[in-house]
Amino acid sequence: MTIRFGVFVPQGWRMDLTAIDDPVEQFEAMTSVAREADKGPWDSIWVYDHFHTTPEPTMNTVFESWTISATLARDTERIHIGQMVNCNGYRNPALFAKIASTVDVASHGRLYAGYGAGWYEHEWRAYGYGFPETKERMAMFREGVQIIHKMWTEDKPVFEGRYYTIDEPINEPKSHKAGTKVPLWIGGGGPQVTLKLVAQYGDACNVGGGKPDVAKEKLEILQGHCEKVGRDFSEITKSSTINAFPIARGADPEQATAKIRAKYGDMPFDKFAEAHLVGDADVIGERVQALRDAGIDYVINYIPGLAYDTEAMRIYAEDVIPAFSK
Repeated sequence: MTIRFGVFVPQGWRMDLTAIDDPVEQFEAMTSVAREADKGPWDSIWVYDHFHTTPEPTMNTVFESWTISATLARDTERIHIGQMVNCNGYRNPALFAKIASTVDVASHGRLYAGYGAGWYEHEWRAYGYGFPETKERMAMFREGVQIIHKMWTEDKPVFEGRYYTIDEPINEPKSHKAGTKVPLWIGGGGPQVTLKLVAQYGDACNVGGGKPDVAKEKLEILQGHCEKVGRDFSEITKSSTINAFPIARGADPEQATAKIRAKYGDMPFDKFAEAHLVGDADVIGERVQALRDAGIDYVINYIPGLAYDTEAMRIYAEDVIPAFSK
């Protein structure tokens, strides 16, 4: 099974632009990474849909996901552009569908539209969205997915739910080309709501958080849902995300990460290695292989420090990806 690969660009959410002071230079650093990935062999670049930094809110840059997606669509030529994932609570789902349709056209059909229920409570409340209980957020998410599907597949969609209503909104063009639909990537592994929605409406899922055993469990549940609704399980892209930092063969991990860790306030190696899979192509490849064995056919990577140095991305592209592209 061939594996396709994606990589996140630095947008600020993970404190990955803080060593650059000027906001224009920050944006151009992000764009530079996207253009480098566009050269190949990456299939996609990704951004997060967040407004405040993690692991805690700080007074630092975080660029907005759809603005990024639209601009990077025009700054690149080949690579797909996705969000992992847009939060249902931040935009009316009908508006989400309209925005995605527009960006799909701007990218000439290179959009992967990511969608999820949302979880970052501080962010929700700070921007005035409140923060409904999990059950309500999931119910809103379910209605949102249904509306988006209708907006992309029907000329005069109608939907009347508890949280959202649409009455024949015109969404033209629906995508970059008549007869095609924007791919909907649904993030999350909830067995009772999210994975059922993937089976019914999703073109791709994102599960497991880079952990093969969890991914395997979630995909087995998804396959069961597909069987119940008559969906072809094989037509759904199964993705998972790895936080990785590839180093050259023979390099000392602590020394190889020193310059990048300095950009994160001289982060201790143990803390850095706890958050990222640090190793050469064999170490990274072993994780990718385990994910493939679990049923994953798409791996999305967050590589820290790319705004300052793209060497780790180059190592991954040259030493890891080719082994899984046959």
